Amino acid sequence: METKVTREQALALLKKYNQEEFHIQHGLTVEAVMRWYAKELGYGDEYFWGLCGLLHDVDYEKYPEEHCKKAPELLAEIGAEDVLVHAVCSHGYGVCSDVEPEHEMEKVLFAADELTGLIWAAAKMRPSKSCTDMELSSLKKKFKDKRFAAGCSRDMIRRGAEQLGWELEKLLDMTLNAMKASEAEIEAEMKKETA
Repeated sequence: METKVTREQALALLKKYNQEEFHIQHGLTVEAVMRWYAKELGYGDEYFWGLCGLLHDVDYEKYPEEHCKKAPELLAEIGAEDVLVHAVCSHGYGVCSDVEPEHEMEKVLFAADELTGLIWAAAKMRPSKSCTDMELSSLKKKFKDKRFAAGCSRDMIRRGAEQLGWELEKLLDMTLNAMKASEAEIEAEMKKETA
């Protein structure tokens, strides 16, 4: 999958429609997780996977009621190709979009999006405020506790694992490892963004 969209264009578009630090950090997190997955799963298409992660919530902050419906219009501002628009819109399938994830990349984005939020919330509760020292068993406990990070849909995470044909534990473990591997990079970029 190829795109002419540059990361600079993608980041500028994300920041144009998302001013809250949380939304910028979430975009950077999902970008890094998607790049990790592309490499881990042997696709070698890290740039494209990353852009899809960075832009997946481009319309969320400003147009929450039109999430995934407003995205094509915003993505047109940077000349995003249909394949990029499809991937971005497919992450909300069954909730706010009727665009079904088809490619494995889109299924990973669907599955990892909510899960990164849950892992980030769990990390903030730790003395270290980091996921780098989090064990899978700890994440599984947080996942089972429906009161914890109640806004993170366990159903979407489970559906994502099913679409990929993975056990839930595999998805939890891989996404946690992806976040551990990219935490320092995301923190450095957030410092740069807020400086």
